[in-house]
Amino acid sequence: MSQKTIAVGADHGGYEMKEELAKQLDGMGFKVLNLGTDSSDSVDYPDFALLVVKAIEDGNADQGVLVCGSGIGMSIAANRHKGIRAALCNDAISAELARQHNDANILVLGERLTEIVKAKQCVERFFSTDFEGGRHERRVKKLG
Repeated sequence: MSQKTIAVGADHGGYEMKEELAKQLDGMGFKVLNLGTDSSDSVDYPDFALLVVKAIEDGNADQGVLVCGSGIGMSIAANRHKGIRAALCNDAISAELARQHNDANILVLGERLTEIVKAKQCVERFFSTDFEGGRHERRVKKLG
């Protein structure tokens, strides 16, 4: 089995958390594709959401992580794309359910609203949980 690649991206409001989570993912054995931003200088979140989405769509990444101040903007930007199921999570249970029931392929977090300890728990649970399929399969198919 080949190593999974996780694309990570953030705007200035999520830069510090994104860097910490990229290290965590690397430590978990994933290949990390860090798509920026590379500082806390102001940037536009839709640009970085698009980079992560495109990496998944193009097959350069299996899944993704997006971080902005609240996570809301990144969620909206990513979910505009067919086949993307970006889940804004703030605890391990929501991260687990996003994978189990919704087959989410991008974990979204808000640096200003989620403590780093909880964010790391979300990463751990999201990337260690499989989609259950079954009754959830038909529902996910309706998402497009």
